[in-house]
Amino acid sequence: MNKSIRDRALTGTALALAVSAVLTACGGGGDTSSSSASDTKAQKERKAAKDARDAGALVEEPLVATFDGGLYILDGKTLKLAETIELPGFNRVNPAGDDAHVFVSTDSGFRVLDAARRTLTDITYEGAKPGHVVRHAGRTVLFTDGTGEVTVLDPAGLAGGEKPEGRTYTSAEPHHGVAVELSNGELLTTVGTEEKRTGALVLDEDDKEIARNENCPGVHGEAAARGEAVAVGCEDGVLLYKDGEFTKVDAPDDYGRIGNQAGSEESPVLLGDYKTDPDAELERPTRVSLIDTETAKLRLVDLGTSYSFRSLGRGPHGEALVLGTDGALRVIDPETGEVEKRIPVVGEWQEPLDWQQPRPTLFVRDHTAYVSEPGTRELHAVDIESGEKVTSVTLPKSTDELSGVVPGH
Repeated sequence: MNKSIRDRALTGTALALAVSAVLTACGGGGDTSSSSASDTKAQKERKAAKDARDAGALVEEPLVATFDGGLYILDGKTLKLAETIELPGFNRVNPAGDDAHVFVSTDSGFRVLDAARRTLTDITYEGAKPGHVVRHAGRTVLFTDGTGEVTVLDPAGLAGGEKPEGRTYTSAEPHHGVAVELSNGELLTTVGTEEKRTGALVLDEDDKEIARNENCPGVHGEAAARGEAVAVGCEDGVLLYKDGEFTKVDAPDDYGRIGNQAGSEESPVLLGDYKTDPDAELERPTRVSLIDTETAKLRLVDLGTSYSFRSLGRGPHGEALVLGTDGALRVIDPETGEVEKRIPVVGEWQEPLDWQQPRPTLFVRDHTAYVSEPGTRELHAVDIESGEKVTSVTLPKSTDELSGVVPGH
């Protein structure tokens, strides 16, 4: 080959490589294009969020979703990503009970997130293994499993930016527990040890014990119904506390565990899960329980699909809501047990063996059901009454837990 031909060949090769590089950078490869577009969109959203924060704008009706290593704060109406907060570790989120704050359970204790202002505050209720957060009758109650400490606070006090000091009680022994303060000042809290949980007791306003029942093996979870009937779950039914007395509602099976419940002030009926295999590594139940707190009767409803502990919720009129692994949100009449509506929301999914792993999660506020879909990184808002999917958003990373502010309880 002579020099002229060789130079032309080299020039052509260089030009081809340059064009190829430009095409690749512009999205010639499917994965690269998708990733680049996603990264660019995320960068723009973060910049917009920073600009809005700097301008002092508040997030309307904020939602908070956890991801591996942090928190997403979203506008509850548009689902637009308002802020990303880096926070290492496995974090859990619960409404604090006002229109701005969310409790974040971290390795060090309960931290207060001002979701409306997109900032993690310095307010912390320290303690190992922060567990359940319960809102009832204008009070929010924290239970720290590692110490057995119960903290009752008025969430309105968080608005001042200082740590609200409230009533405290320390259980006889640390355990995975839960507590709730009633409108008359009585405090219901669980009884147990790290190895065995047995029931619940009630203290008056002066912390004097006034009631106790330890006929509730494996006690777990809490929910309140209309008329301030409070239930905790057992491995053989539920334990009700109403009008100063405990009543045991037995499950139809020797082992009928109701460990997760959802209540509504609009209904005397509580919604619970229902498991019957004590030896299962992970039981994927297909039935839910409906507990009538006025008659102390329990009804089972077969859904025809399984669900997880993050699948239960209540609608604005007391409707019982269950997100199934078939991807549909079921709306159940709590009085009759009839499935009145089946709303397709996400794709089919299976509950993972590890409870800390992401799975579609249901969070309900007013007339809207928010449902996460980790497999597609999406979050959906559904109008419960119409069954219409109002809006959806795709987030930079898959989410795990989903919550938000829930004022006025």
